[in-house]
Amino acid sequence: MHNAVMQSITPLCQCRGQGSASVNADFAANFQDRGRFCKRDGKYYSSNAIQIVSLVFCRNQKTRSENNWQSVHTLPDNRDHCQSTFHRTKSDFFRGSFAFTADEGSELVGNLNEGKLFLAANSFEGGLSSELSMNTSLPRVRSPHGVPSHASLQSTVLPAQSPAIGSQINSLPSNLLVECLEIHGGSPLRGHVEISGAKNSALAVLAGALCTSEEVHLRMVPDLHDIRRMFQVLQSIGVKLRQDSSEIVVDARNITSVEPCPDVGRKLRASFFVIGALLGRQGEAVVPLPGGCNIGARPIDLHVRGLEALGATVEIRQGKVHAHVANGKKLVGGRFCLKYPSVGATETLMMAASLADGETVLSNVAQEPEVVHLAEFLKSCGANIEGAGTNTLAIKGVNKLHGSDFTIIPDRIEAGTFLIAAAITRSAISMSRVIPQHLASVIGKLESIGCVIEPTYPTCLKISASQHLKRSCLTKTQPFPGFPTDLQPQFMSLLTTCYGQSIIEETVFESRMRHVEELQKLGAKIKVRKNMAFISGCDQGSSLYGAPVIATDLRAGASLVLAGIAAEGTTRIEGVSHIDRGYEKFDEKLRAIGANIQRKPCLPSELTI
Repeated sequence: MHNAVMQSITPLCQCRGQGSASVNADFAANFQDRGRFCKRDGKYYSSNAIQIVSLVFCRNQKTRSENNWQSVHTLPDNRDHCQSTFHRTKSDFFRGSFAFTADEGSELVGNLNEGKLFLAANSFEGGLSSELSMNTSLPRVRSPHGVPSHASLQSTVLPAQSPAIGSQINSLPSNLLVECLEIHGGSPLRGHVEISGAKNSALAVLAGALCTSEEVHLRMVPDLHDIRRMFQVLQSIGVKLRQDSSEIVVDARNITSVEPCPDVGRKLRASFFVIGALLGRQGEAVVPLPGGCNIGARPIDLHVRGLEALGATVEIRQGKVHAHVANGKKLVGGRFCLKYPSVGATETLMMAASLADGETVLSNVAQEPEVVHLAEFLKSCGANIEGAGTNTLAIKGVNKLHGSDFTIIPDRIEAGTFLIAAAITRSAISMSRVIPQHLASVIGKLESIGCVIEPTYPTCLKISASQHLKRSCLTKTQPFPGFPTDLQPQFMSLLTTCYGQSIIEETVFESRMRHVEELQKLGAKIKVRKNMAFISGCDQGSSLYGAPVIATDLRAGASLVLAGIAAEGTTRIEGVSHIDRGYEKFDEKLRAIGANIQRKPCLPSELTI
């Protein structure tokens, strides 16, 4: 470390705006106990100019425990500025904006948000390059007595060496690094996007391919983590897969097992869908309980009771679902009413009933485009299905199904995400390989807040957004044709940039508000009450700015990317694997239309300061 820097005494906190309040006594004592800070003329000084400090204030019990580590998650209601002091908010935490002056007039500028201090380094003589933009977040703090009773301070000294931090990270062992998306916000989008095949349709069709003993040729299958896991599930029971040009060929003639690999199956909820196809064709199935994104309870009781209505005996033991046909021969037709129009249950029962003996009537079924698409696939293989797209399906079972050439429909959720990307950046883009009817509720909502969307061809859309988008009074997620829950997080990001207060009601998944905490780290002003989110727009306190965040699930990750491209400054998103589960080349497509987004290795947040 440079001696000149070590010996310099520089103000730790300079005035950055509005007035100040007195420093909390516990915090002041903690500062001085460290021995590296001194108080002079009402200000705190550091004897180390390249000290980067992270602070967390735990004045109450509003923390969560993760593997015995404590991390703050309660969110303050306002953002204040300070001079050598910290403002206390209603939620009993502290938040502020700071400037750390370093040697020779360079500075570290940061903001404290939800107990995390995010720093951006500019022209630092101690070894950080002038181009470097660095975000630093608080490590999880473990107290020997549980939750700390007063403000605690964590600090570290960065080594003063060149080149800058980026090359230091690259030299670290790869097992210490995670992949993240780094986004420099504020760039308008322009150009054209091609939408990939629908993940949820492809997963269902791949499971449906087990119903036939002939080859199935599939086009527009997206290259996604979830699709690759589904390939592994199929291969684990003897299915052969190959790629011919742009086609995926599925050969399920010789099924060697009725129990897919549990290690893969537990990571992919859609793997559970094979239970219907295996029961219909083989008369038996042993399938692990499903996994997937942690967005709330997605029980399988509808699948189980529906299969029982078709003559199956089903037991759940040791984390697996064991099912076999009760008569020892094959499933039999029956009647079943779903208490909720579950997409997964509808698809599972449709596959099973296609090979059952007799006629099956399923009522209150899901009407999503992915359900209709699976019905079209099964019909292309010889199944007898009527009523797809309505709330009642009538299925006459057949003895066997044949092969098919089939094209996966475009992904309506990806298309909706890019529509929202254009809106949140107030841009104009076009997209192709879309089915506008699948996006009717999304298009209606975007038009209601001021976007202009028009078809240019039957499968092409163009969107343009003005600078002054208005609030959405109430957006309620519902089964199709209602507003899709898979676009709720992305739409919430957009509403933080609109004028006025908006309301979102989540009715599908009870835990699909986890992205709110991360959006608040980016400056969003959102309050959650049960399944309702109240979003304050840009004129009521929301102001998006870059910060380190973590994608907690697939669609939450997409919402953070959209917020990042609209935010001021640099956003770094961990949990990229969640995003890769459902978006094919998401960052590449965004970059092609003007977004400043890159994949980079980074230290996980629990190892950064």
